[in-house]
Amino acid sequence: MTQLKPDSDQGLGTLCVHSGHAPDPATGAIAPPLYLTTTFERDVDGSYPRGYRYSREKTPNRTAVETCVAALEGGKTAFAFASGLAASLAIFEQLRSGDHVVAPREGYHGTLNQLKTIVANRGITVELIDTTQPAAVETALARPTRLLWLETPANPLLSITDLAHAIEVAHRHGTLVACDNTFATPICQRPLDLGADLVVHSGTKYLGGHSDVLSGLAVVRSDAELTERIRSWQALAGSVLGPFDCWLLRRSIVTLPLRMRQQCTSAAALADRLAAHPRIARVMYPGLATHPGHQIAARQMHGGFGAMLALCVRGGRDEAMEVASRTRLFRRATSLGGAESLIEHRASIEGPASTTPQNLLRLSVGLEDMADLEADLREALA
Repeated sequence: MTQLKPDSDQGLGTLCVHSGHAPDPATGAIAPPLYLTTTFERDVDGSYPRGYRYSREKTPNRTAVETCVAALEGGKTAFAFASGLAASLAIFEQLRSGDHVVAPREGYHGTLNQLKTIVANRGITVELIDTTQPAAVETALARPTRLLWLETPANPLLSITDLAHAIEVAHRHGTLVACDNTFATPICQRPLDLGADLVVHSGTKYLGGHSDVLSGLAVVRSDAELTERIRSWQALAGSVLGPFDCWLLRRSIVTLPLRMRQQCTSAAALADRLAAHPRIARVMYPGLATHPGHQIAARQMHGGFGAMLALCVRGGRDEAMEVASRTRLFRRATSLGGAESLIEHRASIEGPASTTPQNLLRLSVGLEDMADLEADLREALA
């Protein structure tokens, strides 16, 4: 029988197919079974030798997806939650009153709202800075800090933070580092390899890839104490990912490298071709040489620069909304990472307090032929 290499030595494509998955020992089925049970039988002595007791604590389908995502990110343990925000909150729940948290000014508005409301209301100091500026990171972390939260590429302006530098500064001061890796996925970027302590995903996006499963994941690199605290919180809070959602997510991850390769290629081509369009004031995409964070992105991202880009239409809100109203293949909807391309006027989604430019459209590039997507945008801009 051929011996597989350890997970740490296998390529990401191989891990996407095989990690956390083996033929069903009872039937030999190649496709993973779906275990809908909420409870598991005890042996006559009261023990649970199969490792499962109650589905809020652990299920075979959740074990499969958690094992797979941990391997993809190069971490020791992963935890699957009911949403991306549930995953980030699981990390914030490890903070205590009096702690200091540093986070980026630009980032997913849901996470920033958690920090500004739930976290700040618990006696925790939240400091929002421009993490793309190394000096700002140095200054903020000079003060005793429990957690540095990073997001790169950041939502929605695609700014780039130098992960290696930020992590080095944080660890020099004894600060934990968590990075939201949703936009890049482990196919393009692995923050744990650069020393981050935690990685978070909205699994709803690229890991799910089909706009049909709400999910979130938190991955711990190696800290055993932190792992146990999050494991306990996951079980006690109960915001776990159900068996069917775990099954869908694990099924989708099989094609993650192929989807990301196509989506990144199309996004890069669209960014390049639209950069000179007379109705576009600015294209934000880290793969463009003109992007202020391009050199850093080229250093820390591998396999592509992601499939998200942002366009600033000349004019204001009305002009941007008009362009979005004219697309046929790009669907007007929030979220990202699915097989279908989406276009969104981000400021109106984020609400009155949004600092996102009113003329900005965020694009999630899907799996359609790039030529058709380009034609769709050019027609909308005409």
